[in-house]
Amino acid sequence: MYAREVAGRELTFGVSGKLIMNALVMYDRQTDTLWSQFLGIAVAGPLEGTMLEPLPSRIMEWAQWRDLHPDTLALDQGGRRSDAYASYYRSSSAGVLGESNADDRFQRKEFVLGVQLADAARAYPFRYLNDAPVLNDRLGSTDLVVVFDSNTGGGAVYVRTADGRTLSFEPAEADAGAGAGPLIQDRETGTIWSGLTGEAVRGPLAGEQLEVLPSFAVFWFAWSDFYPTDDNVYEPVVAG
Repeated sequence: MYAREVAGRELTFGVSGKLIMNALVMYDRQTDTLWSQFLGIAVAGPLEGTMLEPLPSRIMEWAQWRDLHPDTLALDQGGRRSDAYASYYRSSSAGVLGESNADDRFQRKEFVLGVQLADAARAYPFRYLNDAPVLNDRLGSTDLVVVFDSNTGGGAVYVRTADGRTLSFEPAEADAGAGAGPLIQDRETGTIWSGLTGEAVRGPLAGEQLEVLPSFAVFWFAWSDFYPTDDNVYEPVVAG
């Protein structure tokens, strides 16, 4: 998800029909510039090289979202509930164009949670997040925490600093209190935080808010196509 204001000008976007390594290419109707949906950058046209501002978004169950935002307006799909891409998800094909970088460290359609920062990018495979749903990491110059909800396949990434210090997080105890989605606890103060919103809900830091980082769920083959380096994915440290 991106903000569509560029240099003080509001742009409107459409689908160009083009692809870059299987990822959608958008165009804006004001300048006919082409934009990479995956990277959020203008790839051809008058605004080439311009970056769109990424907006953090999350995948969660409707009930969780409704608990957090009871006044939400939802898009009516006209009664359609089936997914037109269901057969594609089940197949082994890698998009329309195939893989550009065959990387067999993971199955090509295994889901990863991708994080793109100004100075680094990294993918967190769902297989690791299922085992460690709260993961403290450092990416580039940023200390972050990844929070994963294995029940929904939704994840969120936050800068893990608050109150002037870097925090380390772990899952909160099951009886930590009511709240939509997973709860996490920092080891430094014992504060309980919402894994869905990054807000401190109880404890010494109650009311503090962790900065949300843009992240998105994507197939492994798509991530490795755009980021084909050896360090493009998180690998857990195995105790010797």
